[in-house]
Amino acid sequence: MAKKTDFYYTTEKDLHFTRPLEILREHPEVKSYIGRNPMTIFAILGLVGGQAAMAYFAHNMPWWLVLVLAYFIGAFFVHALFVMVHECSHNLLFQKKNNNMLAGILANSIMFFPSSVSFQRYHLKHHAHQGIPEYDADLPSPWEAKLFNSYFLGKAFWLLIYPVVQTIRIPRMKDIKAWDKWVALNWLVVLAVDIAAWYFFGPKAFVYIFTSMFFSVGLHPLGARWVQEHYLTSGPVQETHSYYGPLNVIAFNVGYHNEHHDFPSIPWNNLPKVRKAGEKWYNDIAYHNSWTLLWLRFLFDREISIYSRMLRKRHAKDLKAQA
Repeated sequence: MAKKTDFYYTTEKDLHFTRPLEILREHPEVKSYIGRNPMTIFAILGLVGGQAAMAYFAHNMPWWLVLVLAYFIGAFFVHALFVMVHECSHNLLFQKKNNNMLAGILANSIMFFPSSVSFQRYHLKHHAHQGIPEYDADLPSPWEAKLFNSYFLGKAFWLLIYPVVQTIRIPRMKDIKAWDKWVALNWLVVLAVDIAAWYFFGPKAFVYIFTSMFFSVGLHPLGARWVQEHYLTSGPVQETHSYYGPLNVIAFNVGYHNEHHDFPSIPWNNLPKVRKAGEKWYNDIAYHNSWTLLWLRFLFDREISIYSRMLRKRHAKDLKAQA
């Protein structure tokens, strides 16, 4: 099979601008699901405390067991914390934006790398301008797609270093304030926790926190989430896919991705209600029931490459005018 050498392109309007209107016309009760869930802060506190406890337990373990612990337990803690950061980025906990920013920094505190404040800025652009490289940091850069393409080893290494390639995408983004007092606070808090973990618990605890973060978004079945959300796994038409498998229970319904893009102001606990109301739309499009199977398919299926993403040729300002 020949290597793919370019992304897919469309001039169609993003369905996430039109489908919600159709759903609301038939199911106006969906409006009642919009709001905030301040109880989510207790999930953040529990997850941060749980991951800190695991880091403490790791400090007396053999090195191989530290890695096993990070892969089979720590990755799930950090993945859930990523979801909490995501909730905070949409201001879905508290009324005041600053309180959501602080909650996001708290969730990010034990995730090794400072990202909460920056993620909010890039992620909201992703929602507004999906598929436009200058504004959508979720899209791989051309060099990524060309380098890693569709081969098993390339895609496996891409997943392994996924946090790194996400960071390298930043220079291509437009209209983003890269540094201010909030970003500085985010860095200060996370670096302080990293240093404290090494100082008080030792290097094994530090490595546990570090590897938990990499496993949570990379070479791990949880890494299939990034493939599930916007990779063209059911043909070059459907841009967004949901996941309805059992891991949603410990991933705070982050798999309900079509529902989330359609209604980004609805908190995680109400997303299953959105799917139920919109069954006519969501049940008739492709979705996934297993992250593990999708992860394996992504790695071994040469038909799926890093190029398997939909890009829009129209400029973001044109889309905004039509939204």
